[in-house]
Amino acid sequence: MADRAASPYLPCFSILLQPRPSSILSTGSLVAEKAILVVGAGAGTGGAIAKRFAREGFVACVVRRTADKLRPLVDEIEAAGGRARAYGRDARKEEQMVALVDEIERDVGPIEVAAFNVGANVPASILEETARKYFKIWEMACFGGFLMGREVARRMVSRGRGTILYTGATASVRGREHFAAFAGAKHALRALAQSMAKELGPKGIHVAHVIIDGAIDTDFIRTTFPELHALKDRGGILDPAHVADQFWMLHAQPRDSWTFELDLRPWMESW
Repeated sequence: MADRAASPYLPCFSILLQPRPSSILSTGSLVAEKAILVVGAGAGTGGAIAKRFAREGFVACVVRRTADKLRPLVDEIEAAGGRARAYGRDARKEEQMVALVDEIERDVGPIEVAAFNVGANVPASILEETARKYFKIWEMACFGGFLMGREVARRMVSRGRGTILYTGATASVRGREHFAAFAGAKHALRALAQSMAKELGPKGIHVAHVIIDGAIDTDFIRTTFPELHALKDRGGILDPAHVADQFWMLHAQPRDSWTFELDLRPWMESW
């Protein structure tokens, strides 16, 4: 289940990783290009989403708290013939998210798609949970999604088009022991996405929420839950590339057949 699959403290973000001089990512060459903003572009789902959309001609604007960690992802996208730009930002900081969207819209092009993939899966007994950590998990998993969603929606509404995608988890719809903070934040993110979908849909903005109900093939699963990772060859854990295909499908849906919520799980996952 996703509440056991998400990596502890997946990205939230702070400096700009400058492209190499030989990169095609110069400011002048990017103006008016279509962009996807991926907040929480880790080595799993977020990175896979960035790579999938880059294959379709989008400039992948990828975000983590520490921009240096994005270098391998940018290199991989460029090596495959795509374009990417890395940003170090803290998704919980309003001024940073406002400035980030302004910068991309000015220097890269219109943000046609935004994906929020920040995780904050840090289990703890309710008897031992601290107010500070509970609040931080909410900031990371929900408040950052609000800031990103609001800022890109303000730009998208003026154009009458756009897609905003949120990554959910098993904890988005079901609480369990030791996951009070994570489940509370994920429930809130789902409600945010649903409210946005109802308000922005009539304005031409497709908002969708994707529930990841299963373990994802990541280093975290490989090292922490080897028994789960052993199911990979049988299709028993989610392949990030296949998850990213579903994000692309949501963006590509015609307006007469929009999906709000999609749940993804391996065929052998109990639910």
